[in-house]
Amino acid sequence: MTPIRPLIENTLHRAAWGYDENDVGLIAAQFTENASMTMQIGRDGDLIGPFEGREAIRKLHADSLASQTDQRRHNFSNLIIDKETDGSASTVANLTLLSIENGAVKVLSSGWYRDEMVRQGEDWLIRSRHIYLDLPY
Repeated sequence: MTPIRPLIENTLHRAAWGYDENDVGLIAAQFTENASMTMQIGRDGDLIGPFEGREAIRKLHADSLASQTDQRRHNFSNLIIDKETDGSASTVANLTLLSIENGAVKVLSSGWYRDEMVRQGEDWLIRSRHIYLDLPY
């Protein structure tokens, strides 16, 4: 049996790659049909969402991508799998969000992702995601 860590990492990285490459279908495919997602910017920031269901999450990403003129790069680090069973896992990972525009690279924000993941067949998908950002992007 394949260890779950590389399978979970691949799901998380495919979602980030999908955003960085403007592939909302790839992003959406990493979430369960009934997934939910929330976001908070700054410790005192309001909760944004929840966005309920794969289609709502796909639309959120599509709208965000349509408003950007830069190239984004999502960098995950320090992935921790807190809880693990045969069919579910809880993870937290750091995020560094880079922007490339006009020949310059800058850090837009940092933060973390907390994901609840479930096994569906051979795949691990995101059932719920909370994104915390230190700064607005």
